[in-house]
Amino acid sequence: MSNISDFNSAANAETDREHEVQLGLLQALCSAVRDNRDAASIGEILDQLIAYSEAHFMSEELLMRLKSYDDYEDHVDEHIHMLDVLNQIAADHAAGNSSLVAGKAEAVLGFIGNHIATRDRRFADFVRSGM
Repeated sequence: MSNISDFNSAANAETDREHEVQLGLLQALCSAVRDNRDAASIGEILDQLIAYSEAHFMSEELLMRLKSYDDYEDHVDEHIHMLDVLNQIAADHAAGNSSLVAGKAEAVLGFIGNHIATRDRRFADFVRSGM
């Protein structure tokens, strides 16, 4: 990359791709629960979603720290909340409380969609501005 602008563009593009994957996994989870797929399939999607979200959040948080992002703490608090909810969904599923999974998965999908549209968009604008 020839300059910081190229780096910022690449970072935003990569983050957008990661959001697409994360939302795709959440949509797959919601669909699997709605379609009454077997517990093993739902568990596999949950495992992938949690692992992917942890890696994505770590990557995003590192970039925020490198950029001295002013909204870092509040942004990370939402990441922590999302992971807590995803882990609770996985615990409910593992305990056989699958009826709880559907509503919680839909709620997380809404929460993450809003997070991407607000917090992540603000961070992307911050990065694009060259701060």
